[in-house]
Amino acid sequence: MRLLANPAVMRMAVLLAGGAFTMIMARLMMRRIRRTLVEDSPTVEKSSSQESFPLHTYHAVIQQLKQQKHELLSMQQVERRRAETVENISATVLSNLSSGVMFVATNGLVRQANGAAKQILGFASPVGMSLKEVFRDAVVLSRSAPHETLAQRLQQMLKQKTPSQRLEGHYVTPAHDERILDITLSSVLAPNGDVLGLACLLTDQTEMARINREYEIRREISSEMALTLRNSLTTISGYAAQLAASNDAASVRQLATDIAEETALLDHTVGGFLAGTRASAAAGM
Repeated sequence: MRLLANPAVMRMAVLLAGGAFTMIMARLMMRRIRRTLVEDSPTVEKSSSQESFPLHTYHAVIQQLKQQKHELLSMQQVERRRAETVENISATVLSNLSSGVMFVATNGLVRQANGAAKQILGFASPVGMSLKEVFRDAVVLSRSAPHETLAQRLQQMLKQKTPSQRLEGHYVTPAHDERILDITLSSVLAPNGDVLGLACLLTDQTEMARINREYEIRREISSEMALTLRNSLTTISGYAAQLAASNDAASVRQLATDIAEETALLDHTVGGFLAGTRASAAAGM
């Protein structure tokens, strides 16, 4: 009891108790720190792995997008070259066609015309001209509408969908050359069905019309010639029958004279017809 009452002993006991408590607390803190370090180590690795995965995926997506962009650019270049090739082929084909090809927009202005169309219409270039300026007073050759102009008919067809239609027109070039045009018209439609314009196929039928007229004239002349020939042969046959039955010398001489005159007239008529036919054939050649 005396020892416990001694202040020095009490001080030492308190110091020993404090040191023991400090050591125990230090061990507990060390254990806790170790446990924390062990638990935190996998978390750090996991976090690092999770951060590295999105970054890798991002780079992979970027590379894939770049590759797709390169492929798209290559496809665009191929399609552009193909479109240019098709356009060049179309332009070459149109320029070498003997028939004229002309495209008229919905506003009535000529947008395209190949070389044959320029030659048939007599213009250096009708592009940019209106239908009225191109065809002026040209009329449609139709019995149902004898006074309708080509410009009016084409303007009407621009407002409607026309699968295909043919018409003939009497046209006069700026150099005052008369021509008969055969025109095939067809509407040009967009993918959605809207009318983009009117395609015109022009053919110069002037020479063919001249040949047809000459053929009709020759056919009429041939019909008249056949009638004249038949009448002459009938007359000559009648004179010959009278001549065979007559015993009068004066009558025989008159009948012989009539036969000779009818034969000369027939020879003159047939000879003139044959000469005209040969001249027409030589002019056509």
